[in-house]
Amino acid sequence: MAKKLGFGCMRLPLLDTNNQGKVDMEQFKKMVDLFLERGFTYFDTAYMYHDFKSEICVREALVKRHPRDSFTLTTKLPTMFLNTKEDCERIFNEQLEKCGVDYFDYYLLHNLNVNTYATAEKFDCFNFIQQKKAEGKVKHICFSYHDNAQLLDEILTAHPEIEYVQIQMNYLDWDSKTVQSRKCYETICKHGKKVIVMEPVKGGMLAKVPEPVEKMFKADSPEMSVASWAVRYAASHENVFMVLSGMSNLAQLEDNIGYMENFVPLNEKEFKLIENAVKIINEKIAIPCTACRYCVKGCPQKIAIPEYFALYNSYYREHGEKKVGGFFNEMAYYGNIKGHGKASSCIKCRACERACPQHIEITKWLEKVAALFE
Repeated sequence: MAKKLGFGCMRLPLLDTNNQGKVDMEQFKKMVDLFLERGFTYFDTAYMYHDFKSEICVREALVKRHPRDSFTLTTKLPTMFLNTKEDCERIFNEQLEKCGVDYFDYYLLHNLNVNTYATAEKFDCFNFIQQKKAEGKVKHICFSYHDNAQLLDEILTAHPEIEYVQIQMNYLDWDSKTVQSRKCYETICKHGKKVIVMEPVKGGMLAKVPEPVEKMFKADSPEMSVASWAVRYAASHENVFMVLSGMSNLAQLEDNIGYMENFVPLNEKEFKLIENAVKIINEKIAIPCTACRYCVKGCPQKIAIPEYFALYNSYYREHGEKKVGGFFNEMAYYGNIKGHGKASSCIKCRACERACPQHIEITKWLEKVAALFE
């Protein structure tokens, strides 16, 4: 049976934290080697990750250096970049070349929601991926999903050929009214499909929890990392086939493979501790941003939205909504705006909100960031 931990290639180690395209390839190669050495095989990338360079990085660190039958490779057809039906074939062939492979083990329609599902239907994307499977260029057809459970049910009813569905699922979003992790998971189970989990640590948010939560976790299992609770939570659900973790350095990878090599599902007591953790964390988080950066590409003002939201959340954890001035807070904000538009530069075009998988009212929160730090 395959190990449940997958290597997500959206948050690779960087040489320059301000440049998503400058991946630390030497560290990435070491991470790939150790991942495979410990019996893990699943790698997940996508067309636009790391400024469109993630697939190339995977080719250099993984494909060129290891036998093709020693790993499974997943990438995705970017529904958000399709303008014509012909784009499907063009991009797919480009991906084969960028990854340096003849086939993909899993191929997903990327980021389906109410808008991109319409695009996928318009350009016959479901038939396209079925055709690629028939040609032997894809082994399994799937889609990743960011919307409500009702639409998910409609898609799976219309397309029973789909084998796996990738959803955002973590203990903080399990009962979320916007992300609907539980409802989406249950819908996928109803249709008899397997679940691939993304964002189990919610963009790193569940690796840096409020101090009372960390103390509670450490009191129960001193040897386990905070992040391990989130990954194990996702993997403990019976219908989950794979849990993706975006590991940004060797230490994170070593931690993850340490407890997932011989995975033990959470017990009843541990699930109860997580329920308590959710109550505490929800009181401390203002903006549920995972720093996926989908919002950044289309921003005409080049606003560093994830960075500003991280700074706002950090402030909120300490002070709540109370405005506390000070040199440090202002310097931290202005250090982030070098080369980017300020929060107040937002022109409310809402391109960011249409791209946001978390359905965040980004323009509203940018106003709050500007009011606080400017």
